[in-house]
Amino acid sequence: MTFDVFRNPRSIAVVGASDHPAKWGHWLARGALAGAHRRAVYMVNAKADTVLGQSAYQRLGDLPEVPDLVVLAVPSTDSVVDEAVSLGVRGLLDISAGKASSKDLATRIRATGVRMIGPNCLGLYDASTDLRLAWGTFTGGALGIVSQSGQLGMEIANLAASLGVGVSRFVSVGDQVDVTVTDVLADLVDHEPTRAVALYIEDFGDGRTLVRALADLWAAGKPTLLLTVGASDASRETAQSHTGALTAPLDVVDAACRAAGAVRVRTPAELASVAHLLLCTTVTGDRLAILTDSGGQGAIAADIASAADLQVPRLSDELSAVVSQWLPERASSRNPIDLAGEGEKDLSVFSRIATALAASGEVDTVLITGYFGSYGVDIPELRARELEVVEHLAVSGRTVVVHSMAADGPTVEALRDNGIPVFRDVDTALVALRGGVRAAGAKPRKVPEVGREAGDVGTGYLAARELLATVGVRFPPCAEVNGVVQFSGLRAPYVLKADWLTHKSESGAVLLGLSDHAAVVDAHAQLVARLGPGRYVVEEMDTRPEAVELIIGAHRDASFGPVVMVGAGGVATELHRDTTVELAPVDIDQALTMVRRLRCAPLLDGWRGRPAVDVRGVAEVIVAVSELIAARTDIAELELNPVRVTADGPLAVDALVVGR
Repeated sequence: MTFDVFRNPRSIAVVGASDHPAKWGHWLARGALAGAHRRAVYMVNAKADTVLGQSAYQRLGDLPEVPDLVVLAVPSTDSVVDEAVSLGVRGLLDISAGKASSKDLATRIRATGVRMIGPNCLGLYDASTDLRLAWGTFTGGALGIVSQSGQLGMEIANLAASLGVGVSRFVSVGDQVDVTVTDVLADLVDHEPTRAVALYIEDFGDGRTLVRALADLWAAGKPTLLLTVGASDASRETAQSHTGALTAPLDVVDAACRAAGAVRVRTPAELASVAHLLLCTTVTGDRLAILTDSGGQGAIAADIASAADLQVPRLSDELSAVVSQWLPERASSRNPIDLAGEGEKDLSVFSRIATALAASGEVDTVLITGYFGSYGVDIPELRARELEVVEHLAVSGRTVVVHSMAADGPTVEALRDNGIPVFRDVDTALVALRGGVRAAGAKPRKVPEVGREAGDVGTGYLAARELLATVGVRFPPCAEVNGVVQFSGLRAPYVLKADWLTHKSESGAVLLGLSDHAAVVDAHAQLVARLGPGRYVVEEMDTRPEAVELIIGAHRDASFGPVVMVGAGGVATELHRDTTVELAPVDIDQALTMVRRLRCAPLLDGWRGRPAVDVRGVAEVIVAVSELIAARTDIAELELNPVRVTADGPLAVDALVVGR
């Protein structure tokens, strides 16, 4: 699609333009006139002769030309949309909530070839073309903002501005009856002024297409920071398997971000702070040196850094000796490094130590935390010296991040001008650095297209076993029991279970450790008396010692399609909630990475003298399950729980497949 009409229209008509400063039509008209030196701007108001000193027209058809872009700021837009389409307008920006249903409007718009942003949006802004068609005031910069919520997008812009970050392009998509979030993201790939993207999204639509758009931004060197909602349990209430119940919406979003090379953030403030850091500097790793003129602030920074999964390594003896030459005897030179009052005596100690740290190769980032930035504000005689230090820091050769007690001032301004991110509180500084580390490690992966196969899913445990065995999943030998309990060729001890029940342990539908045929007969009679007649399964019990129990499953997400999951398994799987997911299918390396992310991963390597288990075998099962859910459109959920794993490999002892 061409997006030129929303980037740099040749002419604009504002329908509902107004002189009243509290009305949308006023903001949009005033903003449109800011670009009048680049394009023709027309005011349309059926009840006014002039708006903002410009001649006003009663309707679009009265204009001297067909406008390229029409901005709708009137309560009812149906007739205006129809008129615009009939005139041959190329683009519509619909601010109003509108009275027509979104579905009806989408059908009408798509049939014409006219493109629409909205309705129910906050507008758009492009700094490079003086396109100001939104509520609020924006400062030009390098951050592209795409948001489903217009007001939240404005909040992100305002928070970014407080950190000195301007906006290259702002698009509030509203109801997305035509132009979608994915369309706007795709357009930003070659939007030269945009160097990073902030995305707020609630409805992911075609999630796989969105992932590809985000990956394209990553490939263009434009990291995307994604903010969303969805940590509630409501969307998981209908899941029939533990897999569906254990996978929160945000787990799937995180998997999509990993596949796309994007970074999810938790709050608008975090998004703005990470954007500030990424647009200032490049983060290369998570090893942090803390340089402070306050021991307390250094200790606080170390604690927060640890909680943010950043490393605060102890400096080598050699590097500590180098640092010590500029410090008083009582000062700490190991990390955090406390100047112990030396900064007040000679501000150059900040840049000398930071440069030594940067050149050492022992750390990736230097955090300066405390009073630096305030010296020149509170003591004007030190202003020039503090600014000299900034210049030296800018060429230190490593990432430098500053937490300054000064909210603003010449030093703070100079730091940002020199590409050094500076924050008012240390928590924000380290949250931003954590985001920078994650962005540095982000790399999209090619997610194969899902298949279109279908077959016979069947119902019950035996059907699930049969299907999963075809992709290489191993199960213990078993026999079907119907009526008379007869089986042969199986080794004791035995397990007896009801074939048709989903969660057998919770229903008391599985009996373990049956020693012989008579015990199985007796157990069968008990289950029939309690659960009723039906198909039962007798199976060899897995008695391998030191087995680790895992859950491996998959389900089909409404937006992102098939996802695969692995986690701590067994009857306590929902208690542990130790799981990780990826978009399916995955390859063997991705499956191994999933296993390594689990908190229970050390158990697989041989915890406290226990034997290590076959981790690669687990990964192979994950791959097989992921390929099955991706290929078979008729499968909604599938699960293996538990999968008992030893050095001899994984063995699934229960299975569930749910058809769509």
